Amino acid sequence: MGIHIIDVLIFIFYMIGMLGIGYYFMRQNTGAEDYYVGGRNISSGHIGLSVVATDVGGGFSIGLGGLGFTMGLSGSWMLFTGLIGAWLSAVFLIPKVKELEKIKTLYTFPEIFGHFYNPQVAILAGLISGIGYIGFTASQILAGAKLASATVVELNETHALILMGIIVIVYTVMGGIKAVIYSDTIQWGILMLGLICIGIPLAVIKLGGLAEIRAHVKPEFLRLDNLAWTDLVNWGITIIPIWFVGMTLYQRIYACNSERTAKRAWFIAGIFEYPIMAFMGVALGLLSRVAVDVGMFEYAGYATIEGLDPEKGLPLLLRTVLPVGLLGIMLSAYFSAIMSTADSCLMAASGNFVTDLIGRFKKFTSEKQMLRFSQIMTLILGGGALFLASQMQNVLELMLYSYAFMVSGLFVPLVSAFYWKKSTPEGALAGMLVGGGTTLALIMGGWDLPLSLDANFFGIIASLIAFQIGSRLTYKP
Repeated sequence: MGIHIIDVLIFIFYMIGMLGIGYYFMRQNTGAEDYYVGGRNISSGHIGLSVVATDVGGGFSIGLGGLGFTMGLSGSWMLFTGLIGAWLSAVFLIPKVKELEKIKTLYTFPEIFGHFYNPQVAILAGLISGIGYIGFTASQILAGAKLASATVVELNETHALILMGIIVIVYTVMGGIKAVIYSDTIQWGILMLGLICIGIPLAVIKLGGLAEIRAHVKPEFLRLDNLAWTDLVNWGITIIPIWFVGMTLYQRIYACNSERTAKRAWFIAGIFEYPIMAFMGVALGLLSRVAVDVGMFEYAGYATIEGLDPEKGLPLLLRTVLPVGLLGIMLSAYFSAIMSTADSCLMAASGNFVTDLIGRFKKFTSEKQMLRFSQIMTLILGGGALFLASQMQNVLELMLYSYAFMVSGLFVPLVSAFYWKKSTPEGALAGMLVGGGTTLALIMGGWDLPLSLDANFFGIIASLIAFQIGSRLTYKP
């Protein structure tokens, strides 16, 4: 059963519309101030929805669907850590950043390291952040490819990957952060309405109603304690700190004209993360698991869950239950949600490389020149992310690896810069190298870690120890 031409046309026109937004803002952007921080005067509503669209996006939506497929409603706890991270950073981070902005013009997150430590620390932070966000961009492109290939039987995952990558890269190169933030609001609204009014209700109806679903679902899938304590700890230590070191989030803090606007935006984002998106995402994954069990996916070659990628369960469900026209709308909504995260992450990586790395050695003669150079760098990094996506298979795994890489190296030096006066550049360098290195070594080594804790836990501990030793040995009152 292939996708109807009406759904294809809806999707094509929707994507053309999004590219049109990118082109419009390309004409509006006059320099780096517009391209990277949106002129520093965007409202809390737009910022809040853009933050949650970026953080959750389609990649986490597909990943959440996979969790709902494998563990049921308990998978929603993953985004509870997003709520905690958003609100903690609103209280403890945003006031510090906005206070610093009064004395220094900021475009990127690593510039804070340059202010508190030295240029060498800022360069290393820019490298870690830039590489991490290339990985995260790749995960979103992979999510889009999985969605497309599972929904459109005529499209294999490789071709879907190329298509998704081209759309994301072209859109981001053209529009910059303004296009990203304003389109995020539209895209996220469409996705939310689509899930609430179309996706979930139609899936429930097609499966025979709530009573029929309860009859086929495993009882533990309907509980909130169907997970190990280490699952919650691992999600927490990976996701909560990213709210303090995520370049995409700093760009949005800078885009707010005041501390109050930024804090309001972060509180809005937290509520949308949990419980709203958390339960909708895992609910759809749970429904897709029921659909397999009742034989709804037999036409696609999946009579049982054997051989079915859990992250493809949700797209298969949408393809199966949605009628002509509505499938095209929902497909467009999921694609644009994925694009919301992908373009933000690509913008972050571009900002890191242009401002924090290349910009330290190359002086631009005008804002126009820097804008053009930024667009070229965005294009190059987008190509790198597309290549990386072609080498990975699991969306959630790639996302969490990218998170862990940044968190383990950057979290301890960042918090210490704001809250510990004895922090030194040497301590920061030691913490970043030892923390990031420890996490990567543990991940690549494939060892069974104590208590099944995430490698990031040990990376943060190693970073803290190295930072303390380095700072105490080199601190000069």
